[in-house]
Amino acid sequence: MVETVDINVKWHGGFAVSQKQKNIAEIHRKAAEMGISPILEISTKSEQEVGRRLSAFNLKIEVHGDMKPLESVYQSSKVFSISGQHEFLMDTDPFQAKREIRNLGKGEIIAFNFMGKDFPTTPLNAFYDWLYIRAIAPHETWVRQNMKYAAYSDVEFTPSKSINCQARAVAEFHALSMRGEAVKCAENFDSFRTLLQWSQKDDDHL
Repeated sequence: MVETVDINVKWHGGFAVSQKQKNIAEIHRKAAEMGISPILEISTKSEQEVGRRLSAFNLKIEVHGDMKPLESVYQSSKVFSISGQHEFLMDTDPFQAKREIRNLGKGEIIAFNFMGKDFPTTPLNAFYDWLYIRAIAPHETWVRQNMKYAAYSDVEFTPSKSINCQARAVAEFHALSMRGEAVKCAENFDSFRTLLQWSQKDDDHL
């Protein structure tokens, strides 16, 4: 469904926005040398408004008629083997929710629970990506008008530590939208999960 391309770049350390944007520029420059251009950064550090708006920290998802921050909903949906679910995080700031779950979550993540329904933890990125696709599916027309890109990047994604990647989720939505399957997958987790399992059948780490 999507392809991940690994590239080596000169990395600029530090947490300042300016440093992050230097790294984004390095990634995009090196990718362009490989024939991959244009690229849209999907994060709050993106220099493009559409990239910032598509960040999981700015996106909203409907929950029982109310619009909630996507990142907060994701963190609140985690079910831990010891501490259980911390559903109240849904109503907190997305950055706060991501920080607090590190202290609150005890044990392994054994499931996700969203609007009273349990979801499996495999493939590892399935639930996050599905929430993401569900959040932007209602805006498919707007997103498609702004998807004039060959690829997507996420400077906040660390392959050795992270599972979820905003750029991959957008790329999946792009692929599904081109096939006319975005809305169907947004409405049906099992359909999306089956498609994801098939597309990742050779990726043992997922």
